[in-house]
Amino acid sequence: MEQSEKTKEKPKYRLVWATVIALVVLAAAGYAAGVYKSRVTVSGLTGNTVNGTEKAADVLLPDTGAGPGSSDQKTHDDSAGVPRESAGESEKAALSPGTQVADADRRGWGLKPNDEHRQPEVPSSISSLLKKYGAHWIGRPDEKVLYLTFDEGYEAGYTPKILDVLKENGVPAAFFVTGHYVRSQPELVKRMVAEGHIVGNHTDSHPSLPEISNEEIEKELAAVEKEFSRVTGVKGMKYLRPPKGEYSERTLAFTRQLGYYNIFWSLALVDWVPMPGGPQEAYSTVMGRLHNGAVILLHAVSADNTAALDRIIKDAKAQGYTFKTLDDLVAG
Repeated sequence: MEQSEKTKEKPKYRLVWATVIALVVLAAAGYAAGVYKSRVTVSGLTGNTVNGTEKAADVLLPDTGAGPGSSDQKTHDDSAGVPRESAGESEKAALSPGTQVADADRRGWGLKPNDEHRQPEVPSSISSLLKKYGAHWIGRPDEKVLYLTFDEGYEAGYTPKILDVLKENGVPAAFFVTGHYVRSQPELVKRMVAEGHIVGNHTDSHPSLPEISNEEIEKELAAVEKEFSRVTGVKGMKYLRPPKGEYSERTLAFTRQLGYYNIFWSLALVDWVPMPGGPQEAYSTVMGRLHNGAVILLHAVSADNTAALDRIIKDAKAQGYTFKTLDDLVAG
């Protein structure tokens, strides 16, 4: 009888050990996947690792939101609506709400600047991916045209002066706003539209788009659209600047399906904090890196940018550059 009971217990022990081993294997696999997903490729360029993020040496990675803060720190189109464009049926199936999150191919936009007034380069694989989904980062190489854009996460008191300078010089610009900005600065948003500037979508709460589902992406964009329409009476937005410049093929495809053109940049500087060289540093950095077709990213929270803006515009014009809109950029 005793031998029979022991014999009956053996399968039970085998089952317990099999379960333990399976759990260990699953935990190890989950850890490996987490490590893999945490690696971010910057515009397809690999190099040194900073804070766990791969980047090329000297790659400029401006935080395109409220600067170094989060949405808790007051995070941060067109004036004519456009019809929603549909992807193919196979794409629709792959892009249904709530699919992939924390994309393995998440990338952060970055460029290695030069002071020779040449257009920066990106790998052909990146440029072809952007082109496939109607994303833009630079204009034509044979035209002395500049595209001026500002990211607006919160108001630091400088946007009225920026708008004054743009108006005095007859220069159009695009302002990428978050939900917080529209809700807290409705009069400035109305002024942007009234003075002929494009207002673009920078999401409601400034999340990394590859880290959230398609359903959440749509909610983020729709929240800004709704506030923008409430404040200005204008329906629809069509230009998107991805928070932090982070994107993946999924986010490019899905946001294009929603009717948006993703807009990156070809010239930027670390301007969301006071610059050691003040307005002169802002001026010298922009002017030293000007190139044909430059999409310039400036943060409107910078006193240095604001002080240097009039001089930048006047001297760029003196060099033969003209300023055009994102509508012109997309039209090619």
